[in-house]
Amino acid sequence: MKETDLYGPVKALLEGQGYEVKGEVGPADLVACRQDEAAPVIVELKRGFSLALIHQAIDRQAITDAVYIAVPRGAGRRFLKALSENRALCRRLGLGLITVRLPDGHVEIHLDPAPYRPRPAPARRSRLLREFARREGDPNTGGAAAGPLVTAYRQDALRLAAHLATHGPSRGAEVARATGVAQATRMMADDHYGWFERVERGVYGLTPNGQRAIVAGAP
Repeated sequence: MKETDLYGPVKALLEGQGYEVKGEVGPADLVACRQDEAAPVIVELKRGFSLALIHQAIDRQAITDAVYIAVPRGAGRRFLKALSENRALCRRLGLGLITVRLPDGHVEIHLDPAPYRPRPAPARRSRLLREFARREGDPNTGGAAAGPLVTAYRQDALRLAAHLATHGPSRGAEVARATGVAQATRMMADDHYGWFERVERGVYGLTPNGQRAIVAGAP
């Protein structure tokens, strides 16, 4: 498969919309112009998604706002995931996105170029700021990809475990007062980490996993 295999189907689509289309004009793979429209349409053709393709398309935005990238339409989950991720990227960058199904030349426009307007997510912002405020110190190294991260929830759970390790099985209300973790009873009942066990109604103790967590110290 060659990049030129994409040219014919994309050209036919644009010509059907009233554009005059020419290939390899200046730095662009495909340029389309329509009467009474000052700005051309530019399409960059590539055999697949790549950072180089995105860089080329961004460079063409100095010429016109109407810049598309075009790639062959693939099959399977891997391609659909790449399509979804690159569609989101193109939206943020103000680029259009086209796929071409090579066996029959079917062209699909997934996204037209448009200014990106981020949709605020106040709930996500609140969660992030709440976690930032609750977490003590800076226990994680930025960029770490492996191993459990120390969250505010984990820090609270370690406080509960430390109290039980010192005082033995205790009532949730007592643990909450002693540690300052208001949700102590709920956390021990949920037992997210496998550290706590119910000894009797309202009373919780430490499991062997909890003992090991205390010895390990945190993550």
